[in-house]
Amino acid sequence: MKTKTPTGRASKGSVTAILSNGRIQLRFHFAGKRHYISTGYPDTPQHWKLAQLKGSEIEKDILCERFDPKDLSKYSPEGSVRKAQAGTPSQKSQPTLPQLWEKYVEFKRPNASPSTLAKDYQKVDRCLNLYLPKKSIDDAVAIRDWLVANKTANSAKRILTQINACCNWAVKSQLITNNPFVGMAADIRVPKGESEDTDIDPFSLAERDKIIQTFKSDRHYKYYASFIEFLFMTGCRPSEAVALQWKHVTDDFRTIRFEQAVVESENGLVCKKGLKTQKKRSFPINPKLAGLLQSIQPEGATGEDKVFPAPKGGWIDTHNLNNRAWHSVLKRLDSNIEYRNL
Repeated sequence: MKTKTPTGRASKGSVTAILSNGRIQLRFHFAGKRHYISTGYPDTPQHWKLAQLKGSEIEKDILCERFDPKDLSKYSPEGSVRKAQAGTPSQKSQPTLPQLWEKYVEFKRPNASPSTLAKDYQKVDRCLNLYLPKKSIDDAVAIRDWLVANKTANSAKRILTQINACCNWAVKSQLITNNPFVGMAADIRVPKGESEDTDIDPFSLAERDKIIQTFKSDRHYKYYASFIEFLFMTGCRPSEAVALQWKHVTDDFRTIRFEQAVVESENGLVCKKGLKTQKKRSFPINPKLAGLLQSIQPEGATGEDKVFPAPKGGWIDTHNLNNRAWHSVLKRLDSNIEYRNL
């Protein structure tokens, strides 16, 4: 609970963030004594979040009976500082977080999907190697604080979840002795509306028809009109439509089997078995959809032929299609039509 002035009394064992002389302090009672920790943070929403995270850490340490009132350095803005004891022989240097991540990805690579490698893992890799100011797992608190201050809550939570999984693996692989990131992702609350799973906001029927007709009449992008119309008719993901082959459409045009998807990989577009949330599903074909499929099926098409090939015969790059054709067409339509990605 944040407080703008140092007045009021916190319940026993709880930590309160207060504002004092323009800086955020943490106040709490322990062993009958009141303690203050100056975070040095200014009065901004992001720094209040950081202070509250540090307060939660202190509360956990008190609850788990590992709080040491003589050493409060781990709760400072720079995080925990490990002090070498005199006479202790030097230990083998510990791998940095980017080094651990590289080993972890190589371990996961044989069983990870191409899209996970190309998107999720690369996002974490870029963050660790290009942006994160600290690289040691000893600076776990400072790393968490930087992510909270510089990323959205959703992004910070996802990255910390991946880092925690990496360090759990590293402990089991005897690369490090403990994982200091345990529980950090759970402390971050994602505000409603910030997560990627937002409510569906479909186009109206009139908007749908206008978009399809605009594609059909566009001299540059009319090639994709049937693909766009198919997406509206089925509601499937673009990656699933791109991966369709004629063997997935029954000969009597009554059913479509969605069982694979085209995704981005480190080596370009690849077709993988299985869908994003299930292995496969069947979709009934109504007369209007049957007419569309029959109109685009080439004479003599084989089961391995693509239903929606790219202009030069490969897989359609939906990322490129979204950024060029889709964006261009919707930009020319009624300004009252709210833009949504393909």
